[in-house]
Amino acid sequence: MALPTHASTLERVWHYTYLVLCGLIFLFLIAPILIVIPLSFNAEPYFTFTEKMLKLDPTGYSTRWYDLLLTFGMLEPDATRDSSWWADAWSNSNWINAAKNSIIVGFFSTLIATSLGTVAALGLSRPEMPGRRAIMAILISPMIVPIIITATGLFFFYSSIRIQDWGIPYLGVILAHATLGIPFVIITVTATLVGFDHSLTRAAANMGAGPARTFFKIQMPLILPGVISGALFAFVTSFDEVVVVLFVGGLDEQTIPRQMWNGIREQISPAILSVATILVIISIALLTVVELLRRRSERLRGMSPG
Repeated sequence: MALPTHASTLERVWHYTYLVLCGLIFLFLIAPILIVIPLSFNAEPYFTFTEKMLKLDPTGYSTRWYDLLLTFGMLEPDATRDSSWWADAWSNSNWINAAKNSIIVGFFSTLIATSLGTVAALGLSRPEMPGRRAIMAILISPMIVPIIITATGLFFFYSSIRIQDWGIPYLGVILAHATLGIPFVIITVTATLVGFDHSLTRAAANMGAGPARTFFKIQMPLILPGVISGALFAFVTSFDEVVVVLFVGGLDEQTIPRQMWNGIREQISPAILSVATILVIISIALLTVVELLRRRSERLRGMSPG
């Protein structure tokens, strides 16, 4: 924001000092990400910048670690890259299988978290809801409680009900990730419902619309940006989560974070940096979508002229 023309010298000094401090804090937070990205293109199997990389020598950079994400675990990685090679990669590559599992787990956990979180937010947004503050505190507690405690509790709970004998792959992981994602949905949808005109729902009821029709025709279009934002946060939470998977996932239930964990323990490879770079790009893209949805939500509610 530009300074007014009548600002004093002290105000100008503070303004620019504030901008510099914000820039330094931002750089401090973003520096680890900025370092990981170029290291993922290292031609050597090191986690440090080589002399060639520092000199910007093209031979010091390579996409070999990104290629390893496709070939690691394949039956014939050196074969001609035709349709059969890609079929082999799709079926046997460890990283591709982990990515498929992460997407499946993320999709179903997000679906559950979004459905339950939206319903909870609608109920908690009504002023006549008894004990809504206590209920809200309980529902968002997975965001506050250390993840190790949540994972331990889920482990003993799943053991008591023997969920591993139900025969549904990844069920425990999906339900656990949905539990972690529900608070994000509740918070974003509740924020969208701030200032919501409940007279619209009463008017729809007076016109003969049932609760379901009122929700999908009146409420849902207005809160949709918040619902999608919460769903994206829930998906990212599931996609990046590793502690719960280690506690409640089976030995053959591999997701990308768990595959990265196994890679660090068993065979340290810069391929992990390649995966981290891809995850950073995905996260930035999703956060950009969230910001665009937030602005759209403000425009729909008349809070922003833009």
